[in-house]
Amino acid sequence: MLTFKILLLLLLANGSPVIAKRILGTRLAHPLDCGKKFVDGRPLFGASKTFRGVVSSILATSAGAIAIGLPIEIGILFSVASLSGDLVSSFIKRRLNLPPSSRALGLDQLPESILPMLVCWHALNLDLTTALSVVAIFFAGELLLSRLLFRLKIRERPY
Repeated sequence: MLTFKILLLLLLANGSPVIAKRILGTRLAHPLDCGKKFVDGRPLFGASKTFRGVVSSILATSAGAIAIGLPIEIGILFSVASLSGDLVSSFIKRRLNLPPSSRALGLDQLPESILPMLVCWHALNLDLTTALSVVAIFFAGELLLSRLLFRLKIRERPY
């Protein structure tokens, strides 16, 4: 049951920005990096990482946490940690000169799934088996779900 709850939080934390983009289009899509460049001349994160995405993720994950019987603080912390992992991925991808929303197998799934579990490890009373199971299921599920969302025209790319 805990594995399912964590997967639901991951789905909400990472999926709500995609849904918000689909619903709102370009409205409220202000980049987190405000268009600033790193010392290498490339964007810090890129235009696809927005304040709208952060707000939608925190709201959805917090509501989801409450709905499954967890404190709102877990939802907020989980969302912020997952988004932080996603930002680390984006930062690294920009340093590798990969375009925003490009695919980087592992880099796209691992930081955003591992970091929230590490941050919430004690609060969720996690063990290594559960954590590894969640990462493996999220990794595979994200690849499959991305293709489905692309076919449903919710995502712009199938990954």
